Amino acid sequence: MTAEDNLAKLGLTLPDLPRPIANYVSWKRAGDMLYLSGQGPRRNDGTLHTGIVGKDVSVKEAYGHAQLVGLGLLAAMKQAAGDLDKVEVIKVLGMVRGTPEFGEQPAVINGCSDLFVNVLGDRGRHARSAVGMGSLPNGITVEIEAVCRILS
Repeated sequence: MTAEDNLAKLGLTLPDLPRPIANYVSWKRAGDMLYLSGQGPRRNDGTLHTGIVGKDVSVKEAYGHAQLVGLGLLAAMKQAAGDLDKVEVIKVLGMVRGTPEFGEQPAVINGCSDLFVNVLGDRGRHARSAVGMGSLPNGITVEIEAVCRILS
């Protein structure tokens, strides 16, 4: 099965790539390496999910937000590589805006990691950091960036 087949089987579609909100690009290719800028969780209408995980937002909701970010990152991968079947995820950095005592960042970022594996198979398995933040841009719940390799 292709990555596109896996997306369809999951009932998911890739969103349009959001425009950067500052002076940067959505992705940068250097040889066979692909660096994806951090993205936040967007609804279908383009608005962002905001709040503090552990206070305003549950772990389950934030897991869904991380999955939305994963879809956006897959859209960036597809734009950069032309085909998701040519991409291998190497490293993910997931940032969760949580209360000071919140410690379930890995469970939240699994929303993105699980999506990558479900869509890309073994090429979606990656090294990862999942960390807590006191704030994130525009009050978003989750921001995730990734480093990938484009296969020849």
